[in-house]
Order: sequence, then C-alpha cells, then structure tokens
Amino acid sequence: MMSKQGKSNSRKQEAEPQGDGGKVESGATAGAKGKAKPPKSKQNVFVEYAKAIGTALVIAMLLRQFIFQAFRIPTGSMLETLQIGDFLFVNKFLYGAKTPDRIRIGKLTLVDDLPVLQLPAIRPPRQGDIIVFEYPRDRNLDYIKRCVAVAGDTVAVKDGVLSVNGQIYESNFGDRDGDHSCVPDWQGGENCPPPRTKHDQSAYLGNSRNHAWPWAGMPQTYVVPEGHIFMMGDNRYNSLDSRYWGALDVNLIKGKAMFLYWSWDKDRHLPRLNRIGDIIR
Repeated sequence: MMSKQGKSNSRKQEAEPQGDGGKVESGATAGAKGKAKPPKSKQNVFVEYAKAIGTALVIAMLLRQFIFQAFRIPTGSMLETLQIGDFLFVNKFLYGAKTPDRIRIGKLTLVDDLPVLQLPAIRPPRQGDIIVFEYPRDRNLDYIKRCVAVAGDTVAVKDGVLSVNGQIYESNFGDRDGDHSCVPDWQGGENCPPPRTKHDQSAYLGNSRNHAWPWAGMPQTYVVPEGHIFMMGDNRYNSLDSRYWGALDVNLIKGKAMFLYWSWDKDRHLPRLNRIGDIIR
C-alpha cells in the first residue's frame, strides 16, 4: 500500500514532464516573437514615399481632368454673378470629360494634336449655364461666360436689347467697369487680360466672321450653327464674348461652373465668408 507521501511524489513526477514541455514550447514561441525586424534601408523608405506621392499625383490629375477643376476669377466681366477674387469648382464630367489633346508645361506645348477620347455626357450645355472654356483666339487662356443660346437658336438685337428666338433674354446683367474675364486656374495661370473692352464697344454684336452688327437701328439676326453655343458675360458692357469673336465651338468647353469654395476681397484684404459654398447660377 502506497503512503500519502509516495502518492504525492508520483503525481509530481507525472506532472513535471508536461510542465517542462510547456516551458520549452513557450520559450521557443517567445524567442520567435522576440526577433527584431531588420530596419528599413533609406532606399526602401524613399521608394515607399515616392510610391505614395506618385499615387496621390495620379489621382489628383485624374480628378482634375475628368471630375472637378479649380479656377479663380481675376476680372469683372461676370459681375454681379461672380466677383473678382472668387474661387470656384468646375464640373468636368457633366458635358462629357475628355482626354487632353496636347501636353503642356506652362506656356510650352510639348505634344500637340493628340487623339481625343470623350466620355459620355450627362447632358449638353443649356441656355443659362455658366461655362469655362478655352478662348478661341488663344487656347492657353480659359474664359468664363454664360451660355445665352445653343445650336439652332436665333440671336437678335433690336434697339440695344438681346433676344433669343424672339424672346427677350433676361439675365443677371450688370454694368460695371472692368476687363473681360479670363479665368486662370488656381495653380498659377496667367492673370490676363488682353486689351480692355471699352464701354462704347458694346454697340456691336460680332458674328462668326468677326464682322460687327449694330445694337441699335435695323434689327440683325444670327443663327447659332450646329456644334456651337453663344456666350456672353453678365457684365455685358465690359465683356469680350461671342459678340466679338463669334459662337463658341463646343469642343473648347472645359466644364460648367458649380460652386464657390473661397472668395477673397483684395481691396479689403478679407475673405468674403458669406460667398463660400454658393451655388453658381
């Protein structure tokens, strides 16, 4: 018969191998976990940063080309709708975003006449849309105007009043001094303009052949051709627009002005906080 002490020693001996085995396994696992990872080399860190920056740039370029692009307003041809110092986003996909037809760095064109692919449009330009486009006489400049007539519309001027398809066209027209509006993008495009549009030059309506039509006297009409729209600045007495260089080829359209994300009053050196977020109409 085994004594109590003998039984106790026996249980100890039986338990010890399990305990030892557990300790060995635990030590091996701890050793594996405790191994320090080798430090990343400077080259690997540089590659990772380069990949992250490259990815961000590609995404930004795609967004700018196909979704939204930022612009600022440097002149007063769209007063009172748009103020000098307004910063806005333009919707690039509404009319069908396009791949670039050229590659430029600043004013330097590296590659020209690239084949253009256009995405399906949600809708075409409509009367009343405020649109950013490439200036027909210098495609390095971006202009912003209001579409007052589309293809097939008849534009007429009688006694100084603009009508479209026999209806007087009413808009947010102002009468302010200032230059016509070109719209450099916010990344630092040129702060135009070409020559100032004088007040007395508003007596003419230019057709596609760059002739001039009188605003008063015998009525003159102009039918907007297919693939074109007729653009005017809201500040019509100080705006170089379709009255002077003709209807706009829709292939020069960049997008529709959507909303203001910032506005700066350069005379007061203060932001116009009440304009931030305004929808452009």
